[in-house]
Amino acid sequence: MPSTDTRTYDVVVIGAGPVGENVADRTVAAGLSTVIVENELAGGECSYWACEPSKALLRPVLLRADAARVPGLNPAVAGPLDARAVLAHRDAMVDNWSDAGQVAWLKSAGIELVRGHGRLDGPRRVSVQTPDGATVLLEARHAVAVCTGSGAALPDLPGLEALRPWTSREATSAKAVPGRLVVVGGGVVATEMATAWQALGSHVTLVARGSRLLARMEPFAGELVAERLREAGADLRFDATVVAASRDPQGEVRVTLSDGSRLTADEILFATGRAPRTADIGLETVGLTPGSWLDVDDSLTVDMTDGPWLYAVGDVNHRALLTHQGKYQARIAGAVIAARAQGTPQDTAAWSAHRATADNDAVPQVVFTDPEIAAVGLTTVEAERTGRRVDVVDYEIGRVAGAVQHHPGYRGTARMLVDPERRTVVGVTFAGPGVAELLQSATIAVAGEVPVDRLWHAVPPFPTISEIWLRLLETYRG
Repeated sequence: MPSTDTRTYDVVVIGAGPVGENVADRTVAAGLSTVIVENELAGGECSYWACEPSKALLRPVLLRADAARVPGLNPAVAGPLDARAVLAHRDAMVDNWSDAGQVAWLKSAGIELVRGHGRLDGPRRVSVQTPDGATVLLEARHAVAVCTGSGAALPDLPGLEALRPWTSREATSAKAVPGRLVVVGGGVVATEMATAWQALGSHVTLVARGSRLLARMEPFAGELVAERLREAGADLRFDATVVAASRDPQGEVRVTLSDGSRLTADEILFATGRAPRTADIGLETVGLTPGSWLDVDDSLTVDMTDGPWLYAVGDVNHRALLTHQGKYQARIAGAVIAARAQGTPQDTAAWSAHRATADNDAVPQVVFTDPEIAAVGLTTVEAERTGRRVDVVDYEIGRVAGAVQHHPGYRGTARMLVDPERRTVVGVTFAGPGVAELLQSATIAVAGEVPVDRLWHAVPPFPTISEIWLRLLETYRG
């Protein structure tokens, strides 16, 4: 029987995705010895099965859509996408699912890597089962950070294992274009993958439980995306659910919907939510519930009876399931861990300046569909639900000169929500081609609580789409 190898570090991080890497980078920079544990590829979900490959698939789609609307370019881009070239580009963007580059970066940053399945083994201890069957016991002097992220949540359907459905992982890593694809869901993953695979040659049928796409965003956003998907040839089924699905001996997928209709496809993608990857990381050894989201305060600390040593960072804490927010949290968590290690855990003055406040009021998100959707802060529905009074300002982006330069017939909408008492922007949504790059200015306005009277003096360059800010402010001022 292999013996147990015991090692001691200042900080142990479980999960080597972008979040875990950023926690480790900050603690090492602060002079704390840090080890990171990873059971799959260093670089994590975002690098190999989410952000990077999905955008590699979508970028050619959006560029072609933009070019097709520009006079003089239309015939040049009228043909189908070269799916083989797009998939090859996707493969290159994820280094063909090799993490050699990420491993080299960890080494250069002074972060040790232990490969294997890490589980908490009581306070400040992580037991790792390595691929060769050995056990490595990691003891932390100061902190353990759980950065294991989230995975696809699949529905409770009979025969799901035999169905072999796609999740977001298969949808972003598939080696060939399915002739017919059923996409179940109406959120970000569903709409982005429907956009990508329809453009790459699939006939997509999207099945949404609700009455519109992107239900958490302003209604006009989902309406524009639905319109473009239909124009591209996708079949959209609203107010429907999958009640049965099976794969026949020939490999075809047979789907029955709640309205009694039946679909036949080559693949089916379930994009119906996320679940925390905490089922088998030893939470029970520290009094927590396996499979649960981990609640944290603004210092990203899990409340433990034996002091502040356990941190949950990124998707796993369910505050904001976005890579950029997780990396932001990681920077905060790293600073808190370092400050506590250098002082005393009870000395709040040492670390209280480090708080993850952006998870509450200024979370930016881009949906890379055609057209793009970019949003930060409150939506109108959220303001109504929380009883917050806001002034709603809408403007058609196509009336801005820069949008017309983008292409004639530009269609898109901008909405700005203003707190009438404080006269600050509390929410912005842009829907239209090329609006993703507008989002950082909106995020600064919301996070910085910049008064609209001061924003009036932030002059947008002409002719660019950013002139939409001037038009929104003019409309608000009357």
